[in-house]
Formats: sequence, C-alpha cells, structure tokens
Amino acid sequence: MIISRFPGCFGPAVACALLCLPGTALALDSLDFRVEGAESDLTDSLRNASLLVAAETEKTTDPQELLAAALADYGRLEGSLYSEGRFGGGIHILIDGREAASIPPLNPPERISRIEVQIQPGPQYVFAETTIAPQAPETEVPEEFATGQPARTPVIRDAVAAVVDGWRNVGRAKAEVGDQRVVADHAANDLGVNVGIRPGPVVRFGKLILKGGESVRDARLRKIASLPTNDIYDPEDVQKVATRLRRTGVFRAVAVTEAETLGPGDTMDIIATLDEQKPRRIGAGAEYSTTEGLRLTGYWLHRNLLGGAERLSLDGEISGIGGGTGGVDYKFSARYGRPATPNADTDLFVLAEIERLDEPEYLTERATLGFGFTRYVNDRLTLDAGLSYRFSRDTDAIGTTKYNQILLPISAKYDSRDEPLNATKGYFADATVRPFVGVAGSDSGVRLTFDTRAYLGLGATDRVVLAGRLQGGSILGASLTGVPNDDRFYSGGGGTVRGQDYQSLGVQLTPDFLSGGKSFAVASAEVRTRVTDSIGLVGFADFGIVSDDSYLSGNSGTHGGAGLGLRYLTPIGPIRLDVAVPVGGTSNGVAIYVGIGQAF
Repeated sequence: MIISRFPGCFGPAVACALLCLPGTALALDSLDFRVEGAESDLTDSLRNASLLVAAETEKTTDPQELLAAALADYGRLEGSLYSEGRFGGGIHILIDGREAASIPPLNPPERISRIEVQIQPGPQYVFAETTIAPQAPETEVPEEFATGQPARTPVIRDAVAAVVDGWRNVGRAKAEVGDQRVVADHAANDLGVNVGIRPGPVVRFGKLILKGGESVRDARLRKIASLPTNDIYDPEDVQKVATRLRRTGVFRAVAVTEAETLGPGDTMDIIATLDEQKPRRIGAGAEYSTTEGLRLTGYWLHRNLLGGAERLSLDGEISGIGGGTGGVDYKFSARYGRPATPNADTDLFVLAEIERLDEPEYLTERATLGFGFTRYVNDRLTLDAGLSYRFSRDTDAIGTTKYNQILLPISAKYDSRDEPLNATKGYFADATVRPFVGVAGSDSGVRLTFDTRAYLGLGATDRVVLAGRLQGGSILGASLTGVPNDDRFYSGGGGTVRGQDYQSLGVQLTPDFLSGGKSFAVASAEVRTRVTDSIGLVGFADFGIVSDDSYLSGNSGTHGGAGLGLRYLTPIGPIRLDVAVPVGGTSNGVAIYVGIGQAF
C-alpha cells in the first residue's frame, strides 16, 4: 500500500453505508470546486472523478445523497491525484462550512445550501526506485516506469501487469504479486516502488471442461476448441479456444476461464462456459439508388444443422427493381459450412448458386457448384481456396455464347477496421487470384481483383474521418470475349463511381455493344464529419478507368463523380443518403443512393 494520508479522510465507505435515514429534499444553492494552481487537464480529471460534480449536473438535492457523494469523493479524488503522481496534496470538502468527514453519518443536515471542494494538488512526485523482481526473460515494462519519471499509479499497475504477463507467457500461469512496498517520501517528493513476484511452477494444460452447449456434440466441441492438452501453458492458446468457439456462431456468449487451482503434475484445466442462441435466424435488407433501383436481400440460417455446429445458409437477392440498369436480376445461393475441418483453424464449405443478370448490354444466366476451405490465420487475416464448376449462358449484341469453366479461386482478406459499417481507423484489403480453365466455349487464364480501403480519424473523438478506397482488376491469358460478360470489368454506379450511370464505362466492341474491359481501377475518397451524435455529413469524389487490355495501357476511358452525403447514425450502423453528379463521362443528371452502412 502507499504510505501516505490526507487530513480528514477517515472511514468514507463506512459512512456512506450508514446514510440510510430519510431526509428533507431542499435545494443545493451552489457547488464551488477549486483546484489550487493546477493546469486545466488535472482540473478536468478531478471534476470527472467527482460524484458531487455529477450530483450538481443531475440537480440532486437530497442531503443524504449529497453527503454520501461528499464522503465518497475523498477517496475518488485521492485516487485521481495519485494517478497523476500527486501524493502530497490535500482535500477538504466543506458542507455549509463543516468538513464533510466530521459530520455524523446518522445525523445528516436537514438542508445543504453550499458545498466547497478545496484541493491542493501538491507537487508531482517522481520515481526514486522502480524494482519489480524477478522478471522473465524478454519482459518489457513501460518506458515511463523508470527513476526520474513522473510517479503515476497507472504506470505502476501497467509495469506490474507486464511482469506478471511476462511469466505467464513462458508457461507460469499462476504468477502473482508477492511482497510489495510503495513509499511516498514527502520531503523529497518522490516515490519508491519495490514489488516482489512469485512466478509459480511451469504449468501444462489439463482438461477442457465444458459448461453448456449441449446441443453440439461433445466430440465436435472439443475438436473445434482444440485445447492443446499436456502442452506448456500459453495465454494465446486460451484466447484461441474462445475465438474458435465464438466463430461457430452457435453461442450467444463464450467465456473461457482458467481453473483456480492446479491439478496433479502442475496441470491446469480450462473451463468454457457456453450460452447457446437460437439455432435459426432470418433476416432481410434493402438498398435503393435512382440509377440502379431497389435491391432486396433475404436469408435463412441454421447454425447447428447436424449437431456439430454445421451452418447452412440460404440467401436470396432481387435487384434492379425500378432502375435503369436493364431488367430485374435474381440470385439464389445455398452454402454449407463445417468448422474445424480438417483442423481447428480451417473450415470446409460447399456452395451452390444460380443467378440471372439482366444488364443494359447483356443477359447472363449462370449456375455454380463448388467447395473449398477457409483458413483463419489470425483475427485479422483469412485465406480462402476452392474448386468449382460454372456454367454461363450470355446473350448480347454479338449473339448467345455458352461458357463452361473450372475455377480455382484463391483469396486473402485482411481487416483491421475498428467498425466495419462505420470505420474510423484501420485497413481493409481483399485480393483474389482466380485461375480458370475453359472446358467449352471459354478461354483459359487468370482473373485478378483487389479492393483496399484505409481510414484515418482526426481529433481525440474522431469527429472527422478521412477514408480512401482503391479497387481494380485484370484478366490475363484470355481474350475479352473468351470470358463471360460478368467477368469483364465495368465502372459506374454505387459500387464504383457514384454519379455515373450503372456500368456506363466499358469497351465499345461494336457500335451497339458496350462490353466490360480486361482491366479497371477505381479510386474513391471521402471526408466524413460527425455534426452531432446522430448526424453526419460526407463529401466524396470517385474516379474510374477501364481498358481493353490487361494493364490499363491500351484503349481506355475515364470518368468521375462527386457529391455530398447525409448520415443518420444508429446503433446498427449509419443510414446513408448520397447525392452525386457526374464529372466527365457520358452520364447526366443527379443520382441518389440510400442504404445502411458507409459507402465503403
């Protein structure tokens, strides 16, 4: 404990507990909160810690509640001073001229009209000694925990936690704080810290104890969790168990804890407490733009189809309703997923999909059947690899062509965004390499695509966010007409260049046929500003290019778009309204886009 004491700060917790007698609710006339000679940051920190300041804001008038707040404030304000390295200060809280700590808790005043909080912060102490021992190899303590640095209590806590974690990281799961002495020298204005650590024995993982989750077979749960029994303890392995169980989607909540005591041979059991959610879920969504019309989506999901946390999802989409992008499009798909197949961090999936795309320049009907694996490298990076067969029938100005292809898609997705629907910081990248082999009617080659995004919040509360996006793609080794129309690249519309008509930029193969190109790139930039807690404004600009060769170096066209957006911020994400106009290109007029979530 810290050897120091403030005058008049005795028994506030006991006193608060005794304040249970009724009183008369009369108004508090004033609260005077003074911090002598302190900078504004310290004053703000103390005011934020004070229950009396909160009581004044909430217009609390009951004398019992005000006295209780005053008694609690001694400890709260003392802790706030300690956190800033102020160990020699003083606190006085006067209620109508009387020290609050001297007022009998069983006889509170009938009326409180004036409260004065007087704080003398005192000098900021520095560390005179910083000893935490023993330490595991390669333990890193905060740089601020060093002699001569400001002696802030959060720094002490962080340093002790770092040393304990250092032992845990090398298998000493029960490392703990032993003897400790923290001494404030008021004459020298410094603080000595000497903390002993008890590392404990090297611990190995014991059994996984499951509590809840009865609808999933026990063997499957253990395979999914994959606790490395008999291996030396590693806290990352404990976190992985929790992540794998949550990833199934079967459970509303997952809590993974360590047994308090060690078993035979210094083994430690891990306890997984599982709270299941309903196995079935249904959902729907809608998005509208003046150019692309209304898009409706819906899905049905079963999270535990066969009792092994298998997932079956059925998805449907109808788009182009009332839009100017050809006819109405349909898409229906079924996807089956089985976690921990073949190992804990790899999932198997099987998919089937049928789709009809009635676009301005072509009509595509296609069906896909395939399977693959998803590999979870870490919390941010996911890899996919698969094999599928796809049949397409395209009708355009050239005629009707049938394409039969074997696809081998490989993709990587990285996501460090703080909030996918309304990011203020982080990065997102999704890249796919898809070799394809033409069985009939199709050339063979490789289709490459990428989508990268970055976000930067400005200011302490991220009220202004700069967002950028770069996406593109290329077809290698195949002719333009040797791949289905939907594999070619267009620009224009809500997903690429706002303000331009949907798929208005491509390659003019014939006077009557605007085809997609063999490569494209689109750059987008947004400035997002939060005006109030629920309203935001956005300014944006998009630029796109499409080329008839694989490297954007052949015959190409460009266009742009710009506009303003309004965001209504909700707990499930912002509701988006964007108004855009074309810059260059062939489009005219104003386009409006409505949806949930930011544009990217």
